Amino acid sequence: MKKLLVSTALAFVGMSGAAFAADTVCLITKNNTNPFFVKMKEGAEAAATAAGLEFLAFAGVIDGDASPQIDAIENCVIAGARGILITPSNDSVGPALIAAREAGILVISLDTPLADTNAQDITFATDNFEAGLLIGRWAAATMGADAATARIGMLNINADNISVDVLRDTGFLVGFGIEVPDLTVLGSETDPRVIGHETSQASVAGGVTAMENLLAIDPTINLVYTINEPAAEGAYQALQAAGIEGVMIVSVDGGCPGVENVAAGIIGATSQQYPLLMASKGIEAIVAFIADGTRPTVTEGLSFFNTGVNLITDAPAEGVPSLTSAEGLELCWG
Repeated sequence: MKKLLVSTALAFVGMSGAAFAADTVCLITKNNTNPFFVKMKEGAEAAATAAGLEFLAFAGVIDGDASPQIDAIENCVIAGARGILITPSNDSVGPALIAAREAGILVISLDTPLADTNAQDITFATDNFEAGLLIGRWAAATMGADAATARIGMLNINADNISVDVLRDTGFLVGFGIEVPDLTVLGSETDPRVIGHETSQASVAGGVTAMENLLAIDPTINLVYTINEPAAEGAYQALQAAGIEGVMIVSVDGGCPGVENVAAGIIGATSQQYPLLMASKGIEAIVAFIADGTRPTVTEGLSFFNTGVNLITDAPAEGVPSLTSAEGLELCWG
């Protein structure tokens, strides 16, 4: 086993009569800097505290880097964890998670499902395709006739076809009215309105670089899709530095800083998801599993447990349900 990762480990005295005081649960996120994962940790830790569980939190460094997560999974198995919550960096964590399940650990993916269904018991997530559809439909309705001649830049995580990346990307394109021949990979569309896909690493710095690369291809871009709000912030900074105004930016996450950027007019619309709920529901599922072996079940008609999504915008479009930024700030990442 590789060196133990930096983690937080908190042990709590259980609730009166609780049987969980000696049990451990792990949370493994893609990194510990993205506010999305910070909020997820907050939800998991609070729920674990309430259940009297020992809580271990681990994080990778950047999106797409699975090695630290594999180390963390191995550490959780050695620690005797009863459950693992993970936002997988990519599918290469699958074998380690399969081994964890074989050791009797309940494995729940948060936000990002794994391609190998044997690698997780269930996924608790936003309907990421629906999140993409909402911002795509809003953008098309808002642009009106100009949608036919849109110049679209796509800011993804990377080129690894991570499920959350693909679902949001293809959902946006379908919502905008662009044919996507293969919904399982990035970039299968041939519509000339799509200028290109660039890697942002879902970060502000990556968003700056990705936007600069797209502008080098076509400085007339007037619509930018971003995988998340840090990437959207980076895209905005690059556009400002280039002296380009009036570009529509849409995104997914709905964190408080992102919703504030909607209110400020930096982001036109964002799809809000609820990572604290994902994590707290995940802990509840592990508590039930520890108590009597009950395993969580998916939402009817879906392959995962859906924790919901809402479009946030201050410029509502006909036919696209939405909440205002003020409403979004009341809900952000709850």
